[in-house]
Formats: sequence, C-alpha cells, structure tokens
Amino acid sequence: MATNVVDLHNPRGRESLDEMLEAVTIRSSEDIHDAAVALARIAEERGMQVSVCDDISSKETMLDSDGTVLNADIFGWIADGERWWEDHRLALSSPLPRACRYESEPFWINQQGFHMRWRNSYLEEIDLSDFEKRSLCKAAIVIPVHLPFGQISANSFISLDREKDDLSQEFELFGSLFSQITRRFIAGYVQAIRTTRRIPSDCVLSKREVECLRWAAIGKTDKEISMILERSHATIRYHIHRAGEKLDSVNRAQTIFKAGQLGYLGANS
Repeated sequence: MATNVVDLHNPRGRESLDEMLEAVTIRSSEDIHDAAVALARIAEERGMQVSVCDDISSKETMLDSDGTVLNADIFGWIADGERWWEDHRLALSSPLPRACRYESEPFWINQQGFHMRWRNSYLEEIDLSDFEKRSLCKAAIVIPVHLPFGQISANSFISLDREKDDLSQEFELFGSLFSQITRRFIAGYVQAIRTTRRIPSDCVLSKREVECLRWAAIGKTDKEISMILERSHATIRYHIHRAGEKLDSVNRAQTIFKAGQLGYLGANS
C-alpha cells in the first residue's frame, strides 16, 4: 500500500467521479451492502477508514437488507473500544456529531481545533480537551449531511495510520470527493430504509400561516400575534389551526416543529 498521500490521489487510475458516485448509490435496500463495500474501498484506497451515522438523534444501527452491521462487518470497526455506535453517550459527548449540528460543510478536526474553509464561531466554542478519548481517534475528516425534516448525519474518515494527527493534505486532496460520495450514500440509505411519512406530501402553507407560526415559534401568544399583525384573535387562531391540519399535527407545538422541519420558519425563529 502506498504510504505517501500523494500516491493515493487516484489509486485505480481510470475510475471517474461519476463511476464512484454510481458505485455508492442506493436505490433500494438490496443495494445497501454493495454500496457500503464500494464506500469502504474508495476510502481504503486513499489511506482512510470510514464510519457512518445516518441520524445522530437515533439509536438505530445502520444495517443492510440482511441485517449486517455496516460499521462493523463492512467498514471494519470491530476491535474493543472501536464500536462507537454501541455507546449512545458518544452522540452527546463526542465533538464530531456535536459539530455536525452547527456545520454542513466538510471539515477536519484534531486536538488543536477545527480546520475548514471558513470560520465558524459555533465550533470554536466546542471543548476539544480530551479529544482523542471522546472521539476515539487522533484526527478525522468529518462529512456532515443535513437531510430533510431536520435529520443530521455525521460521517468520518480516519487515517489507517492511527498515529496521524494532521490530515490537512488528505483534506485538500479528498475532502470534496469524500463529501460527494458520502452524501450520495447517506441520502440513498435514508430513502431506502424510511418506512413512514413524517409529514403529509405536498404540504404548502400560506403566507399568513407562515407569518403566524413564525411569531408563535418565538413564544408569542395568539393575542400578541393578533396585535402585531393587526388581525383578530380568531383569525390568528384559524391560521395556526389550519396550518396544523395541513401538517397533520396534534397540537400547536407539533405544528411549529413540523413547519420548522420543512424550512418555513428559518434559522432565526
């Protein structure tokens, strides 16, 4: 195996980006296994080992159609202390998934900090003391994938040289590639395993419904919203109730939550 990262730039020589994307594409649950094998191969050819998590809020383990655990049986995380998905506290304590809540673009991270294409003040406030213990690595290239309905996927590429703590060259060479193939893999996986609809299809809220929900999202009561918008109390209640019917919500809080998942309320609400 090549030891110089430059030698790993195009290991197979003729494999194009389109071919790699096709190899990791999942159209049904039966595609998951082969797509995961392809993802693992692409990473390994570039001196990296991949780990994936489709939903940082879920305790469900990522599986193929036969029940194979992807991170263990395909991506190779089998040694003691490596099976991070078995310790659900890591989703809350590790800086890797935490950072993915605040950033949607690829970055690499080590004990010294976050390294990316621009400054993110949210990441600067994350405590990186005892980084290796909480992240189970010395450094990682991290690919956040922000999916519909507020789902966040956190994925990492870690050097096969476990002592390596500087991934600046790997990030420069492969950051964009890893981002594209991981996003393709995760998006397909989520579509293939999703069995229930969280929100009715083709749900379109009116301008007035959105306006009322935006004020409700920051804690305003119907009476306060009626004063702000200069509409009657009954009118405000009607718009919020109507939005809830469209979103198939059981109460006001769920209406606001679902509207936020669809992006109607914006990041400032």
